[in-house]
Amino acid sequence: MEEQIQSYLYNPTVGKIVTFLIGVAIIWILINLLQKRLFTKIKSNDNRYKAKKISSFIGYVLTIIFLTIVFSDKLGGFTVALGVAGAGIAFALQEVIASFAGWLAIMFGGFYNTGDRVQLGGIKGDVMDIGVLRTTIMETGQWVDGDLYNGRIVLIANSYVFKEPVFNYSGDFPFLWDEIKIPIQYGSNYEIAQEIIMNAGDSIAEELTEASKQQWHSLQNKYRLEEAQTEPMVSLVANDNWAEYTLRYVVGYKKRRVTKTILFTKIMKDIEATNGKVSMASATFQLVQAPDFNINIKK
Repeated sequence: MEEQIQSYLYNPTVGKIVTFLIGVAIIWILINLLQKRLFTKIKSNDNRYKAKKISSFIGYVLTIIFLTIVFSDKLGGFTVALGVAGAGIAFALQEVIASFAGWLAIMFGGFYNTGDRVQLGGIKGDVMDIGVLRTTIMETGQWVDGDLYNGRIVLIANSYVFKEPVFNYSGDFPFLWDEIKIPIQYGSNYEIAQEIIMNAGDSIAEELTEASKQQWHSLQNKYRLEEAQTEPMVSLVANDNWAEYTLRYVVGYKKRRVTKTILFTKIMKDIEATNGKVSMASATFQLVQAPDFNINIKK
């Protein structure tokens, strides 16, 4: 019995397994110490998150390298078998491999970062976490109007970055162009109406105009883009029922709904203050011909 135990303990394979387990334990203990002691001192949440992700990735790479070094003399006989089996595994796990490749593309290709608002795989929301296989998103919209959270957390395979367009609402240009339409009754003072709408746009979007212009210039230095108007702009279209003014303005990608509320409130108050010189319109219908009800009654 003792001889069997001694032969087992002095077995080279057992020694390599123990060496591998101890080495892996040391690797991950060091990484956990770095994450808890060093990375917690990083003030930026985004940088701290990236540091932890990169350190975990390095831990996996070191584990694989250490495994190869320890069992290098044992792996030679399985090369052919692993090659044949690898082809079958690659076919069976093609979605997993594509998701891993997507993770590499996201991390090093700049598709999006945590905190960005994106639309991916038909789902729109804010990126909470970027895993090796899946991206976690806090969803917006659906049964909730506007760009507000609906409380649903969605996991999307990273492989979607190769299959469908990735819409990034923040990224290099964290602003959006948005519009509101104001129906003005025919016969109103159109000059005053346009002035009211333009003043509302200037007062609300004044701070964002300069910031968005600087951000757009940074994009022009990076990509081939023409100059864009970031100042508020008012246009007019006459339709069958009213004169329709459209106010186009730049807004932060998370404040579309709030900004619309502020703009509509200010415009409606300023229109009411004109004492009838400007009136907002509602749907109107013109009755061209009506039947003679008296004839029907006599019959």
